[in-house]
Amino acid sequence: MKDATILIADDEKEIADLVALHLEKEGYRTLTAQNGRETVRLVQSQKIDLVLLDIMMPEMDGYEVTRQIREQHRMPIIFLSAKTSDLDKITGLVIGADDYMTKPFNPMELVARVNAQIRRSTELNVPDKRGSVLEAGGLTIDPERREVTVYGRAVELTPKEFDILHLLAGHPKKVFSAENIFVHVWGDDYFESGNTVMVHIRTLRRKLGEDVEKNKWIKTVWGVGYAFNG
Repeated sequence: MKDATILIADDEKEIADLVALHLEKEGYRTLTAQNGRETVRLVQSQKIDLVLLDIMMPEMDGYEVTRQIREQHRMPIIFLSAKTSDLDKITGLVIGADDYMTKPFNPMELVARVNAQIRRSTELNVPDKRGSVLEAGGLTIDPERREVTVYGRAVELTPKEFDILHLLAGHPKKVFSAENIFVHVWGDDYFESGNTVMVHIRTLRRKLGEDVEKNKWIKTVWGVGYAFNG
């Protein structure tokens, strides 16, 4: 899908121009934004296939931009930030980002990650005729509508959280390692996959209410990975 449009949101023009140069060489169209409000406006007014998003931007930071985008849109979001702590990465992933790269970065690795996210997003947008509604102990997963309910309560999941749950629930009792999950869900060789998958699993469990419901749908197999217990 090299005719895809990538929105580069960064208040440092030199970085935005460098990223645009490499992506355009790869065949992508690019748009740029220099503050958070402009980023949200472009997402609402243009067809954007992926957002590269800085965290520390004027008018609205990247976290709030992500929250607003995720209210209506599912396109992949990759944070590209100078904030390097694990807490920053976890926060970005929990609120709905699909990947996180720190500055300074290797432009070729960035292009590889963009390719992986675009490829995965394109595959997910193809109707899955094999997808049937999955039910297990009060949990319902509808892959066609990409909707999840727990005892009738709608659960709002990010695209990656939904994909992880659907993968595990579609293969009950099968144990997936973090690397297996990353390759299936992110669609490429993994980059720091262990923490990324762990954070998504932790947030997914919280959203499913595993701390208050009697059912524990996602089982940790210590030293191996995760399995769907349904």
